[in-house]
Parts: sequence; structure tokens; C-alpha cells
Amino acid sequence: MIALTAVVLAATGIYCLLGLVRFYLYRATSLDLTLFDQMVRGFASFSAPTSPLRGGTLDRGMDFVQLGEHFSPILAVLAPLYWLHDGPETLIVAQAVLFALAIPPLWLFTRRVLGTGSAYLVVVAYAVSWPVAQAMNFDFHEVAFAPLLTALMIERFSAGRYTATALAAMALLLVKEDMGLMVIGFGGYVALQGQRYTGILYMGIGMLYTGLARSIFIPSVGGDPGMYWAYGQLGDSVSAVAVKALTDPLSVLGTLFSPEIKVDTLAFLLWPALLTCLFSPLMVMALPHLLERMLSDRLHWWVTDFHHSAFTVIVLLCAGVDGASRLIRWSRRLQPGLSERTASLMWAAGACAIALTLVPRFPFDQLISSDFYEKHPDVAAAEQAVAAVPSGVVVEAVNHVGPHLSARTTVLLWEDKPPKAPWIVADAVRPAYPWGSTGRQQERVDELIGLGYQVVFKSEGYVVLHAG
Repeated sequence: MIALTAVVLAATGIYCLLGLVRFYLYRATSLDLTLFDQMVRGFASFSAPTSPLRGGTLDRGMDFVQLGEHFSPILAVLAPLYWLHDGPETLIVAQAVLFALAIPPLWLFTRRVLGTGSAYLVVVAYAVSWPVAQAMNFDFHEVAFAPLLTALMIERFSAGRYTATALAAMALLLVKEDMGLMVIGFGGYVALQGQRYTGILYMGIGMLYTGLARSIFIPSVGGDPGMYWAYGQLGDSVSAVAVKALTDPLSVLGTLFSPEIKVDTLAFLLWPALLTCLFSPLMVMALPHLLERMLSDRLHWWVTDFHHSAFTVIVLLCAGVDGASRLIRWSRRLQPGLSERTASLMWAAGACAIALTLVPRFPFDQLISSDFYEKHPDVAAAEQAVAAVPSGVVVEAVNHVGPHLSARTTVLLWEDKPPKAPWIVADAVRPAYPWGSTGRQQERVDELIGLGYQVVFKSEGYVVLHAG
């Protein structure tokens, strides 16, 4: 257990290092770090989990309840951490710990199926996996809870601890409104394992919860349940998509693999498990979430760049472990002299090697580069710009500056819209979301000055404006 603890602590340290360096060097962004910081701060103060920033970008007002965009009430469990440190760094550290805490249940599951040596190799493969790297490189998201909870569901079910399994599944539903799909998939897996009625129950609960979250919970806090409907090419509702799938299945199937970037993402997801996940019924658990992504019309759901793949990384690894075990047992029937322990270690070593070879293509590679830690003059200028804004005010801040003001001001996103705040922190030099060009950013600064804003600070492209 000392070795396992060391892996967990090492992973936590690596994740914290990546996230905190990005934060302190102004590489984190308001969308989505400030958004979640505002939301959890609301929980911590026993008030509504509002996000003035997200409300502003959606034109829904500063009292917009963030649960109306994505229903993630599980974030309330992070509120006590804000009583210790009230700031977005808390979320970065919490996310690192949550991702690392998935390692023990993954180790237990793998040890039970393939043995102790294989278990250590698999948890290392998870710890350095590209979905985790991408999630840690993209601020903070509710996905941080998913690997831990899915690992607990799979491991506890494997151990025959069905009450703990159900509790983990119920907690997973609270991570995001679409996690009902994951529970539906888990129900399919349970049914395939011979527990037909239990599996049907899980599937029913998953469908019911997703339906309630979209039709009742999100609208009840002022959200639009259709905000993330991304299947217009297939239909304008779930029933329309179902009809399309029945009447034109080839077209729907083609949507799964077109454009080609979807195939690339699927390959990156399946290859780290050496494709053995395809031989496990556990693959059914990941299928609904993969379909949700690949059938959509939103590019950022398909690609590997963001955090979306971290929802299924544990499921696919566990399916790979189970699939490898099945293939090894089948192989022993053909070659009775084959050592199951040796074959298991070979598979686990292969999975670990693939994970390590993918590191240079994804964000963990930054950690071995001295440039990643270098503080450039623009960072010092950004710090001065932040210091020029007084506490307690409402401020529109460029995307990569907002997180540094979020703990002591009400941050809105600086956009190409009529100004909503007396203070503005702009950047006229570096590209920033959602601006189309730095030229337009500079033009907007000039326009704001024309509207009566006074320049309080200006350096390295950063401009602090105040409407006196």
C-alpha cells in the first residue's frame, strides 16, 4: 500500500503543478475557471450558485444560476474548502486530488482481475493518460468527479458490494445532467452480467434522472434545457432522433465517423487499452456518452483538446482490463501452457507503455520544459493590471486575467458588447476568447476611451480602464 500511496501522491503533485503554474502565469481562463469559482463561492456562502460572468455571456443577467446551464449540484461538496481558501486555486487543487483518488479503486479492480503487478502498471497508465492531462490543462470542470465515481461503481460491483455501487451511481448523477446516460450504460453492463432486473433498474433511473434534469431541474433555476441540444442534423428532439435512427440507420451511423476527426478521437480513446476494451461488456457503460459526443454537431465535443474524454477514461481502462482477462482465458484454452500472470503483465506493460508514449503529444509534456515555468514580462504587467483594480468592484476582464480577480471582485468577461462594468481590464495584444482578432481588441479599447473610460494602467498591451 505504500507504493500505491506514493503513486496517488505523485499524481496529485503533478496535477497540481500543471494547474497552478498555468494559473500563476496567466494561462488559466475565466471560461471556465472563474465561472466555477463564482458558482462554488455561492454554495460556500449559503446563497445561490450564481455566475455573473456566465450570465453576462449568455445575456441572462448577473443573477444567473449556473445550475441552469449544467446541472452539477455535486460541486456543493467543495464549498467547505472555500472556508479555508476562497479562490480559484482551491478548485485547481481539488480537481487534482479528485483525479488522483480514482487510482485506488482502479488498482483494486485491476488487482482482482489481472494481479498486483498489472494493477500498478494500469494505474500509472491512468495517471499519465491523455484525457486526464487534457482535463488538468483546461482550468476546472465537474468532470473531476467522474473518474473517481465511475471507478468506485465498477470496482464495488466487481467486489459484490452492491449498496456502495448504488451510492456511487447516485453520486455520479449529480455530476452533470447527462451522467444519466452513463448510468444507463452501467445498467446495460449489469444486465449482461446476469443481474437483469438490477440492470433494468439502473437503466430506468438513468433515463428518469436525465429526463427530469432537462425538463424540470434546469428550467426551475432559469435555464434553457435546449441550450446544449447539438443534434439538429438528426432532429429537433430525442424522439425525432430515435425516428431518424430507425428509418435511416446508415445516415446516423455515418454521422458517428464523419468528419474524420471523430475517428481520430475514438482511436485515441481505444488504443491505450490495446483495443481489448472492445472484448468486454463494460464497454456498454461508455457507449451512451461516446454516442452523445460523436453524434453531435459541436466540434469541441469530438476533438481531444478539451476535458470531455476524461468522463470515460476509467471506464475504458477497466473495460480493457476485463477484455484482456477474457482474451487471456480464451488463449489458454488454445495454449494450455500459457502463463496467465505473464500474459497479464505483458498486456498491462503494453497499456502503460502506450500511455507514456502519448505523453509528448499532450499537456503533461510541458512539465519537462523550462519554458513552461518562465515568467515573461507580460505576466508582470498582468499582475500590475490586476493590482490596479480595487476590491469589491464589478470588472470586465479579458479571459486570461479574470481568474486573478475573481476572489475579490465580481468578474464579467470582456466581450465585444456594450460595457456593463465601471472597471475593465483589456488586452490589446494577445488573442483572447471570444474576440476575433487583436486588431478588434485594440479598436475596442479606443472605443471605450471615446465613451469616457479613463486609462488607469497601461503596459505590455494590458489596459485598465475606469468609468469615472
